[in-house]
Amino acid sequence: MANIKSAKKRVQVAERNRLRNKSYKSAVKTLMKKYFAAVDQLAANPSDSEAKKAVDEAMSAAYSKIDKAVKRGVLHRNTGARRKARLSRVLKQKTAVAS
Repeated sequence: MANIKSAKKRVQVAERNRLRNKSYKSAVKTLMKKYFAAVDQLAANPSDSEAKKAVDEAMSAAYSKIDKAVKRGVLHRNTGARRKARLSRVLKQKTAVAS
């Protein structure tokens, strides 16, 4: 454990940042899973307009959270771009198979 006052403060700041980063990363993963589930529903029934709407909403939420995580430095911008590309790639693959 740190003995110097500034080092103790740095430990506190690092812990606070770690928890904030963890919550952003967790939220990104959760929103991505919800999006993948919505895409699977759309692939199972491509003519369902409600499923298409759910996919659009899930994609918007996931993109937004990824962009915020990148803006706050939780994710590197290339990682954010890769995750967003993965989302759009999955939709393209699943809808191409369905059509």
